[in-house]
Amino acid sequence: MSTQRGYFTVDEVRAAEAELFTRVPDGVPMRRAAHGLATVVAGELRERTGGIAGRAVTLLVGSGDNGGDALWAGARLRRRGVAVTAVLLSPERAHAGGLAALREAGGRVADDMGRPDLVIDGIVGISGRGALRPRAAEIVAALEAPVVSADLPSGVDPGTGAIEGPAVRADVTVAFGAYKPVHALAAPQCGRIELVPIGLRLPEPGLLALEPAAIGAAWPVPGPVDDKYTQGVTGVCAGSATYPGAAVLCAGAAVAATSGMVRYAGTAAAEVLNHFPEVIAAEEVAATGRVQAWVFGPGAGTDSAARQRLREILATDLPVVIDADGLTMLAAEPDLVRGRAAPTVLTPHAGEFARLTGHEVGPDRVAAVRDFAASWQVTVLLKGRATLVAAPGGPVLVNEAGGSWAATAGAGDVLSGIIGALLAAGREPAWSAAAAARVHALSANLAAHDAAPAGTPISASLLGAHLRPAIGVLRGLAHAPHKPIGSSTEHANRLDRNRRND
Repeated sequence: MSTQRGYFTVDEVRAAEAELFTRVPDGVPMRRAAHGLATVVAGELRERTGGIAGRAVTLLVGSGDNGGDALWAGARLRRRGVAVTAVLLSPERAHAGGLAALREAGGRVADDMGRPDLVIDGIVGISGRGALRPRAAEIVAALEAPVVSADLPSGVDPGTGAIEGPAVRADVTVAFGAYKPVHALAAPQCGRIELVPIGLRLPEPGLLALEPAAIGAAWPVPGPVDDKYTQGVTGVCAGSATYPGAAVLCAGAAVAATSGMVRYAGTAAAEVLNHFPEVIAAEEVAATGRVQAWVFGPGAGTDSAARQRLREILATDLPVVIDADGLTMLAAEPDLVRGRAAPTVLTPHAGEFARLTGHEVGPDRVAAVRDFAASWQVTVLLKGRATLVAAPGGPVLVNEAGGSWAATAGAGDVLSGIIGALLAAGREPAWSAAAAARVHALSANLAAHDAAPAGTPISASLLGAHLRPAIGVLRGLAHAPHKPIGSSTEHANRLDRNRRND
């Protein structure tokens, strides 16, 4: 079973392509890519229109190899009876071999788009930077037909997923040879992503996603000789008189995530016990009892009593997750965690990231979270639809949520509780954060689709109530026979069919 999916930079892909060219005849990689692109397009035509022959496809062709991929794919489609028209955005720089193949197959070149059943975006590839040029932007803005992008949606940065202006929003993206960061960092622009192998030998990735089935296989469940203590005891210090709900959400998530024990310390003990009587509650950290990891911050306040609780928790040699108000305090006193020997996980959103570091995240989120983790020597989970997790010296982990259903007040409190429970169960910090993000996203998707297939808005309480079903989905994937590589990601996200409308 594959445990992770790698995303590779432009330089890594270019180096792998150069090595491939030493092993295969000239033109073979492009023909492999074109064959895969044509196959995906034919499948889309069949699904959307009921057939292939007699349908119409328009190619938006830029300069270079990406345009060549589209032209060669167009030639293959024409030989299957598709009416193929190519709009050349840079006629003098169009790929000569691909253009000749299209014309030989009976395809035509025109200045107008016509009325196609489907459009292939071959405007720019992984070497492109910046927004679409004016003519391409005008054509793309007027498109009504579904779009299949060759390798990546044109106008979206391949390495960061940043969008600086007009760009293609694809229904399907066909990745050639390797997934690129754009496919995770700008998933709404990519639509469904299909990988076409072309024979690349790739290095170890610096950006990767944990496969859902592998998360399910590694999720802590009771073993034959386990008891409530051996499975991990999670300490939660959250909530206050002003925000008791944060304590309920955080502690409840820790209860749902694993089968060990949850101890609560704070002023919202009555509210926590009212919702979760299995929690053992005390008002002070010192009176909590033995735990194996702490969660601090959601709704905890920033007064002197809260600061003392944070200092007391950080003085232990236990793993600690810090969120919300805890991050506000760290922004003022970063030395509380800098140099800490025990594992520390920080879970900022973009605004909290800026307060902690003194600068905005910027367009390159991967570099930003990697630098923060290295500078502070902590594990950092940067929230977003594509949540990023970085630990010093390791690869960055990404979790593309498949939708934005978790964008609701209190959802972060739930996430912190899940991470804390996994740490208490003995899982390493980066894995705990990334696995928690996967379950959190899937729980939101399940909750949103409980009432209607199209999805309905949810609350953090509903999200928390779907944690166990989400874990069950992932564990089911882990135990399904003959699971093809990569399919678990799509299966885990399939409940979010309307993500283009987010």
